[in-house]
Amino acid sequence: MHFADFLAGSIGGACGVAVGYPLDTVKVRIQTQKQFTGIWNCITTTVKKEGVHGFFKGMALPVTTISMTSSVVFGTYRNCLQCLAQFRGIGASNTKLDVFLSGLAGGVAQISVMSPGDIVKVRLQCQTESKRSGLKPKYRGPIHCLLSIARDEGISGLYRGALPLAFRDGPSFATYFLTYSTLCSQLTPAGQKEPEWPAVLLAGGVAGMAGWSVGTPMDVIKARLQMDGVRGERRYRGLVHCVTETVRNEGPRIFFKSLGINCLRAFPVNMVVFAVYEVSVRVLRSVSVDRIS
Repeated sequence: MHFADFLAGSIGGACGVAVGYPLDTVKVRIQTQKQFTGIWNCITTTVKKEGVHGFFKGMALPVTTISMTSSVVFGTYRNCLQCLAQFRGIGASNTKLDVFLSGLAGGVAQISVMSPGDIVKVRLQCQTESKRSGLKPKYRGPIHCLLSIARDEGISGLYRGALPLAFRDGPSFATYFLTYSTLCSQLTPAGQKEPEWPAVLLAGGVAGMAGWSVGTPMDVIKARLQMDGVRGERRYRGLVHCVTETVRNEGPRIFFKSLGINCLRAFPVNMVVFAVYEVSVRVLRSVSVDRIS
């Protein structure tokens, strides 16, 4: 069992949230609110009405939950790789299919931990009321939002959007880890065991963009299901109905409306995630080796 990967993934995930949260808020608002005509319009409107604070609404809980979910993703991924290698026999190396399947398993495994924090994040990010605008917001903060959803919608309400979340993160993380692994192996000189830091940064950034390219369409559906009914009557009966209604009313292009900002955010965020992860896991493994020796 690779315990170092769980801890290193947790540290890397928390750092990634801190870097990418403002653009994540813009992304969620563009996906769920028609009042914004584009990225720049959303940014300027948010600053004008809510100030810089508007970009960081609901950040406290995601720092904690993303830290946990990132731990689950990286830990599950690394341990699945180990199991698949052992299945093939002693000394066997992992194939690209192993990497893909392990990433898929990691993405799906973290849904149970991620879903409650994710719906709180989305609800708070889409709450445009503020003291500056003179309107009283529905949720006073992450904990109040979490308890309100559980009270008004039941525990199942905290998992609204969990199915599209699984459809998003399974393929997305499979692509994410496959891209990172492939680029690192290609950029690492022959005979060298670990990639150099420029390779880690580049591979991490590109992997983030690749993962979001796959996950963005389902991310739109997830956000809409999570916000459905908050500002009026519920519009969608479920995942399939949301997809068909979205296509019918807005066309298939809506699924890629936030792709640009997702990729813009994904590159620096995942540079940081993988850099911190690699540093952390190497330090933790060296410490454990020193203790054993």
